[in-house]
Amino acid sequence: MIHSARTVIAFDFGLRQIGVAVGNSLLRSSQPLPIIRAREGQPDWHTVEQLIKEWRPDLLIVGDPLNMDGSQSELCERARKFARRLHGRLGLPVEMVDERLTSFEAKQLSRERGHRGDYKRRPVDSEAAELVLQSWLGGLDEPAAR
Repeated sequence: MIHSARTVIAFDFGLRQIGVAVGNSLLRSSQPLPIIRAREGQPDWHTVEQLIKEWRPDLLIVGDPLNMDGSQSELCERARKFARRLHGRLGLPVEMVDERLTSFEAKQLSRERGHRGDYKRRPVDSEAAELVLQSWLGGLDEPAAR
């Protein structure tokens, strides 16, 4: 774990779109960013590189889509491959963070804000990435968690 990280970018991996959020570990703040479109899990790498140039993060986080029982889901290996590619292409440290229920929670929060559940027009992937990031930020005080 990198305690000195200040700017952190989190990704909620998906096959068609990848949610993105940025945060600051010192301020414990976060915000969703625009979704990155993907084809079969392959993002537009130019867009990813532009994002990195703009925010200059110290650390990247990728949500690990585990099943509820902690076993690996079908998407786990693809998300982990995405994380390895991020590290390889960008040279930044990457951590996997459990993302169980983040998409569910993001949809629930969206409904509470009055959105009717049209997730194709108003996707919640970046809000899910923000929840992954908030989970990581919340674990900074828990030395046994990492």
